[in-house]
Amino acid sequence: MRIRSKQDFWSGLMFVGIGLFFALEATHYQMGTAARMGPGYFPFWLGVILAVMGAGVALGALSIKAQETRVEKFDWRVTALIIGSVMLFGVLLNFLGVYLSTFILVVVSSIAGHDFNWKVAVANGAFLVFFSYLAFIRGLGLIFPLWPSFS
Repeated sequence: MRIRSKQDFWSGLMFVGIGLFFALEATHYQMGTAARMGPGYFPFWLGVILAVMGAGVALGALSIKAQETRVEKFDWRVTALIIGSVMLFGVLLNFLGVYLSTFILVVVSSIAGHDFNWKVAVANGAFLVFFSYLAFIRGLGLIFPLWPSFS
């Protein structure tokens, strides 16, 4: 069998690996049942579903009907910007609060895009700050520092 879509094949295998990793790690927690879910139940099934979907993508790449693609050179700059922005969010959260940290996360990770636009990044950041407020603060009632604390 010939791999026609290398991009789909390798991304499918990546999803299989990540899904299996999380499913196996979730078995270290109590599973429970569908009616009374334990802490391992949701991550286990989420990992299984991710692995199955990844296998479907990888197998689809072997199909004769698959569009032939190649894997481009890996872009380490993009990877560093995305992972770095998430790490920066974690570091800044207690100092700057949810609102500013989320805004910085969105703008810094937006720089990784090939079609970066400051106006779009700022608008996206503002929208996600508002959404975070609605979803996590108002909706779920989570307690986070909202603004910078200088004490």
